[in-house]
Amino acid sequence: MNINVKHIAKLANLPLRDGEEEKFERQLSEVLSYVNRLDKLNTDNVPETSQSTGLENVTREDKTEKSLTQDEALSNALKTHNGMFIVPGILQD
Repeated sequence: MNINVKHIAKLANLPLRDGEEEKFERQLSEVLSYVNRLDKLNTDNVPETSQSTGLENVTREDKTEKSLTQDEALSNALKTHNGMFIVPGILQD
C-alpha cells in the first residue's frame, strides 16, 4: 500500500523531520492493514452501541436559586461601562 505521508502531514498541519516519512508510512500502513482485517469481520448479529460499560452519567436536577445582582457581579471588576465588564480585546483587525 502506497501512502502519501507528506500530503497527510500537510493536511494535518504536522511538520515532518528527516527520516520520519518512511517511519510514519510503515506505521500508517500497519494501522490501515489492521482496519482492513476488522472490516472483514461479520458483525451482522452485533447490536449497535455508543458505549459498552453500561454506566450512565448521573446528574442533579436543575434548580433555580438566588443569584448575584448586577452590582454584586460587577463589584470587583477593574473596569465597567453601562453595567458591563470592560476587558482587553483579543482579536485584531
